[in-house]
Amino acid sequence: MLLKKLLPLCVIALSIQSILCTPLHAQSLSHSPDAKRNNTIEVAYKTFYSHTRKLSGDDITALRFAFGFTNIRQPDSLCQLTNAFIRTQKVNIDLAVTPEQRFSIPTEKALKLAEAKLVIDVVEPVNQCDLNVQIETLPEYLNVQYSQQELEFIEQQYMAFFDEMGGFMSFMMPTVSGLQIRFAEQSLNQQLDADLAIVQGILRIPHAKLASISTLQLPEKPLRITALTESK
Repeated sequence: MLLKKLLPLCVIALSIQSILCTPLHAQSLSHSPDAKRNNTIEVAYKTFYSHTRKLSGDDITALRFAFGFTNIRQPDSLCQLTNAFIRTQKVNIDLAVTPEQRFSIPTEKALKLAEAKLVIDVVEPVNQCDLNVQIETLPEYLNVQYSQQELEFIEQQYMAFFDEMGGFMSFMMPTVSGLQIRFAEQSLNQQLDADLAIVQGILRIPHAKLASISTLQLPEKPLRITALTESK
């Protein structure tokens, strides 16, 4: 299963938004000896590499993993990240942290061979933060207008991803049943056509609907596009 080296139990979130793996407790993390109040998380880069490299193939080019940490005292919130970087013996590589408190990492075999570490500083104590992993489109695939072909391409990317992750356990994996487009403004409500509407910042497009869309015009650039899924 996804990130099995990090976590013994992973749950594919059928509620569409993300792939959640919990719990990643304090004993699973390495604390920096210089960290104050145990607010620094260190994880071997190779732990992530074996999984992120599966998104570097020719059949999955539009997706990425976005990592964050669920605040176990506020399950609907992520822990606040003050810094994130990859540390090697020769150089540190800064990682961009999004306003949602997530970060992505490059897929580089050289970093694995160099025994690099991911170092993440959080506001909360480490033992209050559980790993949260989300699969989403790359930023360059976020637009205000989409053709039918572009939407079908993104859906096919998710289909390829779940096929890759499933392997011989494919019977346990959900199937892709369309796309979900999420906007930053959670109160956004707008009717786009007779049977397609943004409700509380989310636009759900079932697979059957994709075939009838010529052009999809959105009111603003979305925050992310993820897969609609259903159990087999």
